[in-house]
Amino acid sequence: MKKDFLSIRDLSIYEFSQLLDRAAEVKKHSRKYRRALEHRILAMIFQKPSLRTRMTFEAGMLQLGGEAIYLAPSDIQMGSREGAYDIGKNLERWVDGIMLRTFGHQIAVDLAASTKIPVINALTDLSHPCQAMADFQTLREHKGSLANLKLAYVGDGNNVCHSLMLAAARGGTKMAVGTPAGYEPNPEMVQAAREDGKDTGFALTLTNSAEEAASGADAVYTDVWASMGQEAEKEKRARIFAPYQVNARLMSHAKNGALFMHCLPAHRGDEVTDEVIDAPGSVVYDQAENRLHAQKAILLALMGKKD
Repeated sequence: MKKDFLSIRDLSIYEFSQLLDRAAEVKKHSRKYRRALEHRILAMIFQKPSLRTRMTFEAGMLQLGGEAIYLAPSDIQMGSREGAYDIGKNLERWVDGIMLRTFGHQIAVDLAASTKIPVINALTDLSHPCQAMADFQTLREHKGSLANLKLAYVGDGNNVCHSLMLAAARGGTKMAVGTPAGYEPNPEMVQAAREDGKDTGFALTLTNSAEEAASGADAVYTDVWASMGQEAEKEKRARIFAPYQVNARLMSHAKNGALFMHCLPAHRGDEVTDEVIDAPGSVVYDQAENRLHAQKAILLALMGKKD
């Protein structure tokens, strides 16, 4: 692997598959890895809050025998008190890796370029690669091979959508994205996914119809309609996205036994109904659990002993 994990694009098709294999192995045989990152320290920089990201990275490091240090927005004030370059140059003298949850993707790129130690993107406005790895681990657990599956994504064409497209391209998974007009995924990310998946069996459909996207899907995925930083648009988005709610009617367009997926936190009654998120086919808590295992696989790949 490359030094850093900033995007699913940092992984070859082989590395993507190998990380999923390692995540499954770590999940099944966790005790085998309990000293794998002994004496390693991960700095966790948070400019956005998160339950799952903090818990899974911190618990993951502890379970691998290492340590994690939480750095809140007020601790660093990246960009105002100190720039990414100087922060990276300092941290590389003290720790063995950096995890960053931030806004602009360029912040993660700049931080990674400043330091010799690995930097992991735990979320930027452009991509959410750790979430996508956990999601495809979950898909593989429930559906077996990723090839020939159809994943439907309904809602905002955001960072989660971008990383899912890139992961689907590596897994040979067909994907349909249903968004309101004007809320489609970034065209550059669409092009990247299509380029990356041209030899894997990947196919991507973009539509403004939630029903078309969900039709015949093996899994239906959604996310919040207004992400962090978009709170001022909440009421406007609620009106625009109302036809894209994942409810029993929309799920009826998917295959029998289709999974429901969400990266959480979910706004029940907005993008998804209780009836769907609490149904037997909902795997949202499996996804949340697999954040731990997928990220442990990433930590091992970047910070573990090299063969």
